[in-house]
Amino acid sequence: MQVEFERVSVDYGTGYSFFGGIKGESFAHREIIRRRAAEGWHYAGSVPVVQRSSGYIEEIDLVFERE
Repeated sequence: MQVEFERVSVDYGTGYSFFGGIKGESFAHREIIRRRAAEGWHYAGSVPVVQRSSGYIEEIDLVFERE
Protein backbone atom coordinates (compact mmCIF):
# COMPACT_ATOMS: atom_id res chain seq x y z
CA MET A 1 0.00 0.00 0.00
CA GLN A 2 1.32 3.43 -0.96
CA VAL A 3 0.49 6.42 1.23
CA GLU A 4 1.01 10.09 0.31
CA PHE A 5 0.20 13.37 2.04
CA GLU A 6 -0.73 16.72 0.52
CA ARG A 7 -0.78 19.91 2.59
CA VAL A 8 -3.74 22.33 2.42
CA SER A 9 -3.96 25.78 4.07
CA VAL A 10 -7.15 27.13 5.63
CA ASP A 11 -7.90 30.79 4.91
CA TYR A 12 -9.15 32.69 7.98
CA GLY A 13 -9.59 35.98 6.17
CA THR A 14 -12.98 35.13 4.63
CA GLY A 15 -15.34 36.78 7.16
CA TYR A 16 -17.02 36.17 10.47
CA SER A 17 -18.95 33.17 11.71
CA PHE A 18 -22.55 33.34 12.92
CA PHE A 19 -21.49 32.82 16.55
CA GLY A 20 -18.69 35.41 16.43
CA GLY A 21 -15.03 35.17 15.65
CA ILE A 22 -13.32 34.56 12.36
CA LYS A 23 -14.65 31.99 9.91
CA GLY A 24 -12.12 29.79 8.13
CA GLU A 25 -12.85 28.22 4.78
CA SER A 26 -10.94 26.09 2.33
CA PHE A 27 -12.08 24.86 -1.05
CA ALA A 28 -8.65 23.79 -2.32
CA HIS A 29 -9.16 20.31 -0.86
CA ARG A 30 -11.96 19.57 -3.34
CA GLU A 31 -9.74 20.00 -6.40
CA ILE A 32 -6.91 18.06 -4.76
CA ILE A 33 -9.19 15.12 -3.93
CA ARG A 34 -10.66 15.10 -7.46
CA ARG A 35 -7.19 15.22 -9.05
CA ARG A 36 -5.85 12.44 -6.82
CA ALA A 37 -8.92 10.26 -7.50
CA ALA A 38 -8.34 10.62 -11.24
CA GLU A 39 -4.77 9.42 -10.63
CA GLY A 40 -6.02 6.30 -8.81
CA TRP A 41 -5.62 7.51 -5.22
CA HIS A 42 -8.23 6.96 -2.48
CA TYR A 43 -8.83 9.76 0.04
CA ALA A 44 -8.18 8.20 3.47
CA GLY A 45 -8.58 11.17 5.83
CA SER A 46 -6.86 14.27 7.12
CA VAL A 47 -4.51 15.29 9.91
CA PRO A 48 -4.22 18.82 11.34
CA VAL A 49 -0.54 19.79 11.20
CA VAL A 50 -0.49 23.51 12.07
CA GLN A 51 -2.85 24.77 14.74
CA ARG A 52 -3.01 28.09 16.61
CA SER A 53 -3.06 28.16 20.42
CA SER A 54 -6.71 29.29 20.14
CA GLY A 55 -7.58 26.01 18.41
CA TYR A 56 -7.88 27.28 14.84
CA ILE A 57 -6.42 24.81 12.36
CA GLU A 58 -4.24 26.59 9.80
CA GLU A 59 -2.97 23.63 7.74
CA ILE A 60 -3.99 20.02 7.27
CA ASP A 61 -2.43 17.08 5.49
CA LEU A 62 -4.81 15.16 3.23
CA VAL A 63 -3.97 11.45 3.30
CA PHE A 64 -4.20 9.35 0.13
CA GLU A 65 -3.72 5.60 -0.39
CA ARG A 66 -3.46 3.24 -3.32
CA GLU A 67 -2.30 -0.33 -3.93
